[in-house]
Amino acid sequence: MTALRDHVIPRPEGDLHVHLAGDTGPPVLLLSGAGLDNALLSWHHLIPDLARDHRVIAPDWPKQGRSRPWRGRAGHDVLLRTVVDVLDDLGVERAAVVGLSQGGALALATAIEHPERVERVAALAPAGTLSFPPGLHQLLWLTARVPLLSRTLPNLAFRSRAAVTAFTRRALFGDAGRVADLDGIVEEILAEARAGNAGSSDWQNDSIGFRRMRVDLRPRLAEIRCPALFVQGDRDAGVPVATTRAAAAAVPGARFVVLPGRGHWSNRESPDEVNALVREFLDG
Repeated sequence: MTALRDHVIPRPEGDLHVHLAGDTGPPVLLLSGAGLDNALLSWHHLIPDLARDHRVIAPDWPKQGRSRPWRGRAGHDVLLRTVVDVLDDLGVERAAVVGLSQGGALALATAIEHPERVERVAALAPAGTLSFPPGLHQLLWLTARVPLLSRTLPNLAFRSRAAVTAFTRRALFGDAGRVADLDGIVEEILAEARAGNAGSSDWQNDSIGFRRMRVDLRPRLAEIRCPALFVQGDRDAGVPVATTRAAAAAVPGARFVVLPGRGHWSNRESPDEVNALVREFLDG
């Protein structure tokens, strides 16, 4: 990993920690996923690659990584404000924004709500574009509303290395055998789990209503006017290829790339390939 600098933004709810790398070049903001993730987990390989000629900004979401303790809920509006706060605090008027999963949703939402701040947007397996059939939707809504199901049980389940390893292999990767640093990833996820972050995030829980999604970016994707890239592994256990393909088709001029055999964390499963895609997009 390249040399990192830790930047702290005091907020009423807690300190927001931002990892910085690279001193020159165009700014790029990297937004990580939810749950058992943080900025350095998501972007372990992309940060040093981009830092060679970009100003890299990678915040830990509230209640994640080093941005804890954090008081209050960190739902969609709070995270959207967090993106703008980070740019404002660092004096960045416009940046390219790259997001994974929950971070992909916030990257797209920022391009919609604050188009003047986003130069380009890349979304890897983005959330915020999903829907579920009746029955399953209500089950997910119930899970999100019951702390025993959304937080307590996951935190108990992911205390062991064996459980984290099984989850990592099955839920995050299409083929864990190709992940050279799998043991290191398991250790990082285990540390996040033991910090009490194994459950679903506030954003995930708040984004689902009883009958429909409360956070559904699909009706407004056509408003995005900056260059856009969507990347999706075709063995993603959480985000179907068809969902991301439809989202990309809704954004004028967007590019859609399918990674065969890759899972949800394509950025850690095939970092060289994903780094090349992101770099080509940012330099385009």
